[in-house]
Amino acid sequence: MNEAGHPLGFLREPTWSRILFVLIVLVGCSLLVQAVRRMVRAAAEGAPSHRRLLILRAAPLTRLLIWIAGIAIIVPTLVEPTFEDVIALVATVGLALAFALKDYVSCLIAGVVTILENTYQPGDWIEIDGTYGEVKAIGTRAVHIVTADDTEVIIPHSRLWSASVFNASGGNRSLLCGTNFYLRADHDGAAVRQALAEIGEASSHRKPDSPVTVVATELPWGTRYMIKAYVHDSRDQFAMITDLTIRGKERLRAMGIAFAQAPYAEAGAG
Repeated sequence: MNEAGHPLGFLREPTWSRILFVLIVLVGCSLLVQAVRRMVRAAAEGAPSHRRLLILRAAPLTRLLIWIAGIAIIVPTLVEPTFEDVIALVATVGLALAFALKDYVSCLIAGVVTILENTYQPGDWIEIDGTYGEVKAIGTRAVHIVTADDTEVIIPHSRLWSASVFNASGGNRSLLCGTNFYLRADHDGAAVRQALAEIGEASSHRKPDSPVTVVATELPWGTRYMIKAYVHDSRDQFAMITDLTIRGKERLRAMGIAFAQAPYAEAGAG
């Protein structure tokens, strides 16, 4: 029973049975989150490729629901279930978090916004602060990105408030790849454009029935051509760029096209 006038009167008596129950709920939620993450990942890897991203989306949402359910179980155990006491507890916890954990709370709120707005999701290829890679997991505090060289980068969700997020796939299995070629300005542009378009259309990594576009840009020291084509699976984007680069260079050499060589300067101590 609450004691009138006591500042912590809304709390129940901290018996060992209640403390043990709270610990069991916390441990149970942690184990359940780990189990769900492994099951979702295993199900995604074993499912057809067109359903992989859809299955991976369930992981962060399920983890959020598990912890909300855990908190909903713990609060009535520690607090007298009256309206006034619940309001007092929420106000106390909110004030403490606002002053002591404001940066962490900012990450938490940004993480919830990320999940609700689908800013990015597991399986997407995104770029934040110059880091480009595949989203492997959306944690409570940060997003885990694995780059092309298999490096995991952990970026706090709070960067969502101040940094631009570039999402290359946007929840889709495919994404647009760009492959550059730099040629000397004196050449047959129409023939080069046609040849590069055929190279893009013949790629085994290209998404079926997707368009291939060749964009030319004139530069002071030559002409840049870019093959823009959609890859069949986002994980094969670098394999597709490599394939287009090798076969494109071979085709251009066979046509007698000379490649541009732009001068470069190496920064020195002096």
